Amino acid sequence: MAAVNVITHVLLPLVFFLVVSSFLPGTYSAGGGWRNAHATFYGGQDMGGACGYGAAKSYGDFTTALSNALFADGFACGSCYELQCTDDPQWCISGTVTVTATNNCPPDPSKPSNNGGWCNPPLQHFDLSEPAFTKIAQRKAGIVPVLYKRVPCHPKGGIKFTMNGNPYFNLVLIANVGGAGDVKAVSIKGSRTGWEAMTKNWGQNWQSNTNLVGQSVSFKVTTSDGKTVTSNNVVPAGWKFGQTFEGAQF
Repeated sequence: MAAVNVITHVLLPLVFFLVVSSFLPGTYSAGGGWRNAHATFYGGQDMGGACGYGAAKSYGDFTTALSNALFADGFACGSCYELQCTDDPQWCISGTVTVTATNNCPPDPSKPSNNGGWCNPPLQHFDLSEPAFTKIAQRKAGIVPVLYKRVPCHPKGGIKFTMNGNPYFNLVLIANVGGAGDVKAVSIKGSRTGWEAMTKNWGQNWQSNTNLVGQSVSFKVTTSDGKTVTSNNVVPAGWKFGQTFEGAQF
């Protein structure tokens, strides 16, 4: 009986964690079901400000900003979602659209959550690019109820590493990540150093204070589903700050 009790005490918390984590908005789950939210759209070009992606050209036209409830302090950057308009026959267009999270939709405390403060907590909200919004709803609608779920990301090419900073402060932007899409941990290694964990600075910019100038650089990238991919010596020894390099992919 003692052995049974030990197994029970070990397995029950594990099962509880797996069940609960599959329902967390910021955690990737391939079998996750549809959830309720609302969607609006923004005009003009997405500058990818809160994720650090710049103009986010590698993500194409189908992108979204996330409310804080989904954005998870930038850890959701790069994650992909499938959306469909629901419960609004006047404005909904049948079908779905898949988008990549490239920005944050900040709250607006000066407006009520049901009248302009669409991204106020605890609301789960998508501020879509106009091309994405008009795939599932008429433009005149402005705001529509949607169903959404996390889906795998399928970008073209490998993971992109942009080397910024200075010799004693490496700030690496990590983008174009496949699979779960959202980066949860990064390790870096120079050709003359061992592996070291990087810390997230903001968005999907990760930092290391080790001087790696003149060394080839490798990365290990881990996404929210626990999978890790290694890009060995993806950055050649003669690299310069501001350059972008393409590594392996999930």
